Amino acid sequence: MEDEGNGKTIGIDLGTTNSVVAVVEAGEPKIIPNEEGGRTTPSVVAFTKSGERLVGQVAKRQAITNPENTIFSIKRFMGRRYDEIKEELKTVHLKWNRRGPCRYLAEGKRYTLRKSPR
Repeated sequence: MEDEGNGKTIGIDLGTTNSVVAVVEAGEPKIIPNEEGGRTTPSVVAFTKSGERLVGQVAKRQAITNPENTIFSIKRFMGRRYDEIKEELKTVHLKWNRRGPCRYLAEGKRYTLRKSPR
């Protein structure tokens, strides 16, 4: 995305395991550190019992105590049906819809995975 006011470009790499954000300054890419000062952020989202959404390292840390509400490696399931991925689903601790597009439940809410159009 280019800002016409100052000509900066921001790039976001949403990886299956980690994500990174960078900005182009003076023709050179510069990685924007996350809140903890790291260059990459774990591609993990978690939902607490109070409804708070956690992202990145803090979400990854709480996966030990709250695995059923921690989402990771989710890109591999996007746009696929349950019958295509049932073996892979054994690696995650989420509740899945067994018919139609992949949907999962976290803290009582239903989420649908969809690929974005290119």
